[in-house]
Amino acid sequence: MTVAPLIDNKSLITPVIGSDNLKYTPRPAIFADVPDEKWNDWRWQMANRINSIEQLEQIIDLTDEERQGLQAEGLFRADITPYFAGLLEVDDPYGPVRQQVIPKGAEAVAFDAMMADSLNEDAHSPVPGLVHRYPDRVLMLITTQCATYCRYCTRSRVVGDSSANYTRADHDRQIAYIRDNPDVRDVLLSGGDPLVVAPAILEDLLKRLSEIPHLELIRIGSRVPIFLPQRVTDELCDMLRKYHPLWLNVHVNHPREITPELSRALAKLADAGIPLGNQSVLLRGVNDHPEVQMELVHKLVKNRVRPYYLYQCDLVQGAGHFRTPVSVGIEIIEALRGHTSGFAVPTYVVDAPGGGGKIPVMPEYVVSSGPNRVVLRNYEGFITTYAEPDAPYTRDDAQMLRYLERPARDEGVQEGVSGLASGQHMTIKPEGFEEAHQRGRQDEIEKRGKRNFMDDYS
Repeated sequence: MTVAPLIDNKSLITPVIGSDNLKYTPRPAIFADVPDEKWNDWRWQMANRINSIEQLEQIIDLTDEERQGLQAEGLFRADITPYFAGLLEVDDPYGPVRQQVIPKGAEAVAFDAMMADSLNEDAHSPVPGLVHRYPDRVLMLITTQCATYCRYCTRSRVVGDSSANYTRADHDRQIAYIRDNPDVRDVLLSGGDPLVVAPAILEDLLKRLSEIPHLELIRIGSRVPIFLPQRVTDELCDMLRKYHPLWLNVHVNHPREITPELSRALAKLADAGIPLGNQSVLLRGVNDHPEVQMELVHKLVKNRVRPYYLYQCDLVQGAGHFRTPVSVGIEIIEALRGHTSGFAVPTYVVDAPGGGGKIPVMPEYVVSSGPNRVVLRNYEGFITTYAEPDAPYTRDDAQMLRYLERPARDEGVQEGVSGLASGQHMTIKPEGFEEAHQRGRQDEIEKRGKRNFMDDYS
């Protein structure tokens, strides 16, 4: 195999392979002798992941803090595919790719409000590996394994632990729960990463889910196309297209992750009719600048991927050094809205600590409101008014709903604020509210003895 000259002391560029004339990501020099058929085999990539100081020292110039992180006992597992190692910034410890996958000693530093299960997923799991937080959809964790491990992982308490992997029996219980709950119309496969699961197992799960009559769509959340684009084969895409409607969200945090290999993988998925979205995490020193986010969303939409969510970093153990103030996320959305296509602007969300779900946190565009006017501003600071309708607003709900194929939903308490707006409820009261507001009256009754307390209110 012939190769291009060295581009620095530790990396080299692989030759252009195939007829599409697209270049390939630089290959670390320690893999120079690996035949192309192996390099492009996703199983070889998985079997040869990098996780030791000795290997990484041949690829990048490690810092003392990185060595400390790699040697520390009890830290979250480290594994990096050989392909993704080609993106590591050789002599820059603050490189945006390098920071996401190389452990640091800072991961062992505790911070205020740090949690192991910051989203309280375990409390919302009726069966192992299945999270039912929202009324009509569930999260189905099918594996604890990933191609490469992100240092800010929300599920680092379990992900990467091969001894805690989900079994066929777990999958059976998860699917049985979905089958027995007809309100569930949407299932998201996650983990770990569903695309590292053996192909036969993944197809079996998709087939069994697709046979549930009330399940309307299946989603997959995966970072495999970024860490291991070799996994996105024609065979995988042919298999996935059999189970439409199927959606896939990838996870790109920085423009440097969008390589020629990833672009080809995304094109295959899009050509298979799979709608693609992207979920990023806001990370200090990685992508917490409006210009970085602007380049990211532009590269995503060029690859037919719609920016979906920008997550505030969770309060998860080990991720304290990645966290930014919420105001930084609002600043980024402010800089994107109006300055790029509307569909290129993600929704900035805080996944509520304690299990409250995703809460959008966006710039405020409603300046004020009066009886007949709403005062609004645009991205430039231009302020205008929108006139409300003169006639009283009424809605005939029975007429509006008569053409729906499914009956109107009855979510009970989970209607939340929308239930107040529709008149279904008058108030939402915190736990213990009634008891707290009766306590003072009871004390007064006891203080006054036989006197009738209610006389005071007659």
